[in-house]
Amino acid sequence: MSFGGSKGKPKGTKAVSRLSKARLQFPVGRIARYLKMGKYAERMGGGAPVYLSVVLEYLAAKVLELAGNAARDNKKNRIVPRHIQLAVRNDEELSKLLGAVTVAAGGVLPNIHQTLLPKKADGKGKAEIGSAS
Repeated sequence: MSFGGSKGKPKGTKAVSRLSKARLQFPVGRIARYLKMGKYAERMGGGAPVYLSVVLEYLAAKVLELAGNAARDNKKNRIVPRHIQLAVRNDEELSKLLGAVTVAAGGVLPNIHQTLLPKKADGKGKAEIGSAS
C-alpha cells in the first residue's frame, strides 16, 4: 500500500518556469531568491516574486520608453544617462517616485527662473513707433 499518493505532476509533463508562465523578461526565480535571502518576512507567498517582477518590469519599460523618446528628440540612437534624467524628471509620477535618486552624469533640467528673465516692455511704445514709419 502506498501512502505517497499522486500529489505531484504526472510523469512525462515538462516543467514550466514561473518566468515563462507569467510571460515576463525579469527573472522570477532570482527575485524569489533575493526576497528569501533578504529575510523581509518569515514566510512568503508564491505570488510575491511574480508580482514584484511584474512591477519592476513595468517600471523599467516605462523609463526606457520615455528615455528612448528623449533620445529621439535629441536626434540620438543611444540612450545615455542624460536621457534617463530628462525622462524621469519630466514625468510627474516617476519624478515623485525617484525624487531622492541621483542619476550619475544626468545633469539638471533646463530651467530659467522667471525673476531672472528680462521684463517685457509695454506693447504700446513699439506699436506707435512701427505705425509712424
